Parts: sequence; structure tokens; C-alpha cells
Amino acid sequence: MAVNEDAIGKSYPPVTYQVGREKIREYALALGITNPVHYDREAAVAAGFRDVVAPPMFCVVYSAPALGPAVVDPEVGINLATMVHGGQEFVWGEPVCSGDEITTEIEVTEIYERGGKGFYVFESVSTNGDGDEVVRGTWTDIVRGV
Repeated sequence: MAVNEDAIGKSYPPVTYQVGREKIREYALALGITNPVHYDREAAVAAGFRDVVAPPMFCVVYSAPALGPAVVDPEVGINLATMVHGGQEFVWGEPVCSGDEITTEIEVTEIYERGGKGFYVFESVSTNGDGDEVVRGTWTDIVRGV
């Protein structure tokens, strides 16, 4: 089975996530992060943030759900049974704080075959309520046996 490049450039409806102080706290605790800016509003404000600030990799919490429809889209053609996570890269912008509403949009940027494997690359762009970009992600999934 060959990869289908027809879905390159396809985008999906945006997904919005309301960032909560408790979710930031739970995430930081799960990772063993001890910096008080992730737990205490006063410490965060004293450090120059608007509210409790999310650790950078919290971006997966609010941006990954937008990726779901693209990964299961029949037009993209990923065989989930043989898919592995190939990697992800992020470029951060404005810090994400408790109370932010983050909207993420996804686009299929590349689909290609190499060495019997299909490579599916998606770009996510997440913005806050002011329209500022908070993170841009590149997500790569690899499908064996295409």
C-alpha cells in the first residue's frame, strides 16, 4: 500500500481548551516540577506572569486533542495498527497561564514514503484569546509497511 499525498494541505476545525490552575498544578506535580510559579499565583505574578504559568510541555495537553481528527481521517490514510510516534518539535511564543483560552488548528504538511514506511507530518498552531501564538508544533507519525 502506498501513501496518499492528496491530503497534504488539508486543515481541520480548531479545538479550544480552557487552561485551569488545577490542571497546571496536576501536570507540574506529575512531572516533579517544583517551581512555585506553576502552583502559586503570587509567585507567578511576582515572576512577571499574569497568573499561574503552565510548564512549556503542557502544550501537549491543549494541542494534541486537535491532532486526533487528522490522524483518524480516512483521506490521510494512517493505519493506526502499524503507526508509531515518530517525534514532535515545538517553538514557544507567549507563556500560557491559568485562565487562558487556547485554540489549536492542525494542517497536514507532509506525507511521504521512505524505506517501506509512511511518514505523516502535521503542524499545529495554538493561539491565546488575544490572538498571540503560544506554540507551533510539528508532529510526525510513522506507519510501518506502506
